[in-house]
Amino acid sequence: MLTWSNVHQYLFLSPPLVEVRFAGSCADTPAACTEVLKSKPGFCIRTTSPRTPCDVGPCRLPSQLAAIGSSPSSSPRSGRFPEMPLLINGDRIDLAQPPGEVIRTYPQLEEKARVLRGQPAQTVGPKGLLYIQQREFAVTTPKDGSVSILGSDDATTCHLVVLRHTGSGATCLTHCDGSNTRAEVSLIMSAVKSFSNDTECGRLEVHLVGGFNDDRQLSQKLTNQLLRTFDLQQDDVHLVTFCVTELNDREEKDNHFPIIYGIAVNVKTAEIFHATFPDKGPDKDLRSARMLTGAPMTNIYDAKTEQLHIGPYFWMPFPHVDLWLEQDDKQILQNLSTSPLAEPPHFVSHLRSTLLFLKEHPFPAASLFPNRKPRLYKKTEEGLWERVCFETI
Repeated sequence: MLTWSNVHQYLFLSPPLVEVRFAGSCADTPAACTEVLKSKPGFCIRTTSPRTPCDVGPCRLPSQLAAIGSSPSSSPRSGRFPEMPLLINGDRIDLAQPPGEVIRTYPQLEEKARVLRGQPAQTVGPKGLLYIQQREFAVTTPKDGSVSILGSDDATTCHLVVLRHTGSGATCLTHCDGSNTRAEVSLIMSAVKSFSNDTECGRLEVHLVGGFNDDRQLSQKLTNQLLRTFDLQQDDVHLVTFCVTELNDREEKDNHFPIIYGIAVNVKTAEIFHATFPDKGPDKDLRSARMLTGAPMTNIYDAKTEQLHIGPYFWMPFPHVDLWLEQDDKQILQNLSTSPLAEPPHFVSHLRSTLLFLKEHPFPAASLFPNRKPRLYKKTEEGLWERVCFETI
């Protein structure tokens, strides 16, 4: 059912021309909400009866109200290039089976997930670390002298995806929320392959971690999207780690939670392990603000120069930001999370910090990126990110 919080969410994430889908029938739609939508300046609203929704909404923004349109991640096979299959032990995965059946067919995947779940979370410091936020990705190789660990955490319904070429060692980590799964997978495939074009041997391996048995089944939907999308690629992709949804779920007092919220991958050894990250790198609020305003997946690292690239990012003033900042923690948690009971303790404080950043920077083109150039960072000898001035490049 459309709620007041969903109306506000939709107004600050939608394009000017909007066709909206209500979770209930038109007869169930609150008249007051409809009037709010119609009265918003610059918005053309056209309502329609329920249809199949788009991709899973972002991990932090529930989507009972979603833009109508066929999901690129769930569309039939198409394109001029032949698709290559997603493989386990050289066998093509039968995607008609639910993931639980896939696991029973290949028990080695379940055993690997069990081992990963059983690891205590390692605390990873800043030295050699490149931290990836939601809707970001980075790719590098074992030759990188600055970054040896890629890491990400705070994933509830989101999935963490590691794609690696065993020949070149090129490794990518991304934090997917289902906002556009097909485009995101295409980006990371191209990024890893660009470092592997001259490699004659090796194969592409994918590792999927994250999600849990959430009430809205968003994790399950994202798992299915990722499996289908990797199965559509032009190259064989081998599924090596599958610790998602029901394989990453724990139950406590009738509530479900992820077991693993974060992972790290050692680029030099290919080890993937359960991890947490006290230091999440520079411009944390800026990067979160970009995601909260609806921006797509982006690459944040140049492995050739070994520099972190942030921006330039642009957004319009964030609607109702003062109203959101006035809400208590419970209201923010209930309305701006897809899984309120499963969020880490710092979720609300981090979101408040991001909202305050958006309030302070309504026009980032003027306050943050006046020259329309990225904010560049390079690792120091101590392993910390240091801002690079353009004059020194």
